[in-house]
Amino acid sequence: MTENELRSEVVSIAVSYLGCKESDGSHKKIIDLYNSHKPLARGYPVKYTDAWCSTFASAVAIKAGLTDIIPTECGCEKHIQLFKALGSWQENDAYVPKPADYVFYDWDDNGVGDCTGSADHVGIVEKVVGNTITVIEGNYSNAVKRRSLQVNGRYIRGYGVPKYASKATANSTTGAATVAGAAFAVGDKVNFIGSTHYTSSTAASGVSCKPGTAKVTAIAAGAKHPYHLIKEAGGGSSVYGWVDAADIVGRADNPVAVACAKLTRLGVINSPDYWIKAAASGKVKYLDILITKAAEKITKTGPRSSTPENGIGALVAAGVINTPEYWAEHYHDIASLGALLCALGGAIK
Repeated sequence: MTENELRSEVVSIAVSYLGCKESDGSHKKIIDLYNSHKPLARGYPVKYTDAWCSTFASAVAIKAGLTDIIPTECGCEKHIQLFKALGSWQENDAYVPKPADYVFYDWDDNGVGDCTGSADHVGIVEKVVGNTITVIEGNYSNAVKRRSLQVNGRYIRGYGVPKYASKATANSTTGAATVAGAAFAVGDKVNFIGSTHYTSSTAASGVSCKPGTAKVTAIAAGAKHPYHLIKEAGGGSSVYGWVDAADIVGRADNPVAVACAKLTRLGVINSPDYWIKAAASGKVKYLDILITKAAEKITKTGPRSSTPENGIGALVAAGVINTPEYWAEHYHDIASLGALLCALGGAIK
């Protein structure tokens, strides 16, 4: 898996626990999974009645098989210490997280300067759209729920930033200027999903611009902002400058890439390069059609469907798919396809 695929897998596992709660005992499977891991952190078996936010965050790591880069712990302060010991702690509250980073909170933060107090809570970043962070948290009002907050917002204590790249078995990019495995060339028309362009490929700060279709006019291999883009007439974008590689999602003549670019801008998906490659691989028939037809109908993100089956049902009702039995049978065939169905189904309602 690439780094982005690993991150997507962690988020998918967190999503799968949404709705688990103390009131019906469904949270117990999270506690049981945590307690099954050996050696047990601090030798303490968590009780069903204990606070369980760090326990949930740890259980996700256990299920993902990534406990060598994501420490397991049942207490937030100790959890932070373990992230620091791994060299995976980000103290800066203003850090812009990535999906599958771990965000810690201090409810006593006064909102002034860098928060260095004691952590009270933790969750797993699901996505970041603009300045809005969506987090999945265990023990949020005694359940697994989503929370939205702003980048550099009050109560952020800091971030655990697991070294997913160290576990990747494949590169998500080749060289400085690739997306979905193919390098862009000068003259290519691409899907730009960012909101910032820069006056140079090494500039420290940029100015805002609109996403849309643009043309690659220069490439600075290895630079911080490796592509120079100029907006295409009628493409919706106002870009005219150097941009980050992560803000380009495939070529504008690839319908799946265009669809993934739109879904990423809306915050429905967060690993567009993965889905472009998955659709092109042919491992699951009709995946390209699913993505493009869903993107045609979706205009905004929404709460994800609780199960892939519910997502399939919503997509059938919207006329995106007409063979629900096929998708129910095959969503295990590639990693995170169930999570994609949940995301598309939730957004299309």
